[in-house]
Amino acid sequence: MNSKSFHIAQVMPEELHALRRGVLRGGDDDARVDDARDHDAAALHLAGIDEGVVVVSSSFYPSTSPVTANASSYQLRYLATAFTHQRRGLAARVMVVAEALLRERGCEEIWANGRDTALDFYRATGWTCVAGSEHLSPETQLPHTVIFRPLP
Repeated sequence: MNSKSFHIAQVMPEELHALRRGVLRGGDDDARVDDARDHDAAALHLAGIDEGVVVVSSSFYPSTSPVTANASSYQLRYLATAFTHQRRGLAARVMVVAEALLRERGCEEIWANGRDTALDFYRATGWTCVAGSEHLSPETQLPHTVIFRPLP
């Protein structure tokens, strides 16, 4: 990867589906990788793009936080990095851009159901785990934990 070729762009959600399917659904062609809120006007979809290929996906939807009910909040879903590009800080770079854009929209908190296998990433980038919120995702049957990040 040429670091000069990597950039972050707002995209249509369909541009993220292949990466979502490949990384988050094990390449299962029949797996559902869309969200009913994908085309809501307030949804935000960001891609990390390297040499014209989407290598990081992230989507954010206005949603009531299970942590701070009265906060203006967005839910993060489908954060994924291509296997060939993991552990290079690219998802963290996408999140920095997302947080700035969400702050401009008045967002005070981001929350997610984070995969337990990704919790080290989230903790390292300022997220907090909600104790006792561990659960199996109904979509994947994988362990998840509710996580959040205030946006001061």
